Amino acid sequence: MVEEKRALVILDMDGVLVDVRPSYHRAILETVRHFTGCRVAEEEIGRFKVRSGFNDDWKLTHAWIHELGGKAGVREVVTHFQQLYRGRNFRGYIRLERLLADRRALGRLGRAADLAIFTGRPREEALYTLRRFRIRNRFARIVALEDGRPKPHPDGLRRLANGRRRSRVLYAGDTADDALAAGRAGVPFLAVVDPQAPRRALRVRELRRLGARAILESVNEVGRWLP
Repeated sequence: MVEEKRALVILDMDGVLVDVRPSYHRAILETVRHFTGCRVAEEEIGRFKVRSGFNDDWKLTHAWIHELGGKAGVREVVTHFQQLYRGRNFRGYIRLERLLADRRALGRLGRAADLAIFTGRPREEALYTLRRFRIRNRFARIVALEDGRPKPHPDGLRRLANGRRRSRVLYAGDTADDALAAGRAGVPFLAVVDPQAPRRALRVRELRRLGARAILESVNEVGRWLP
């Protein structure tokens, strides 16, 4: 059993710690257009994010393409998507991302609690982003795409909690799969939904229904909810 002197705060990355509208969202829209010829609206991404199974943007993009009549296979979609998002030597849209967390607020949170990340990103891309924003050392542990079953499976949260009483753990995320993973792991869940998030009102309603203890506009508010 872990000695419990401090709370544990687990953060999702995309949409919570990092603004992915200029990166992942742009790659989704352009990949859908590439395979279907259809110009689709960023607002519609929220229609998928409010449903389970679409935390993974590759799956979301593939499903959207087929919804519009496209026939591309998963591998084709992922390859094109990654050419846009990651690019060669990380020179793709990933470089356009913006840190949503105030560094001072993140520092205060890290002094009050242990910090970890549970993300659906590949580990290499997660580490690149954390290092680019100079916050890698804030997080003792990271569970990424390669580390087990993806959200909404609770495996990653259980691994990070590592025997702690669940009342001493918080998970902050922004999708239905984040909320479901938290519920299945027995971890209190905070929904962080940016005021500019696609279909925000719809997402807020669904995240409340899935058990969010609070709806926050910014990850900088998480510290107020420490157990």
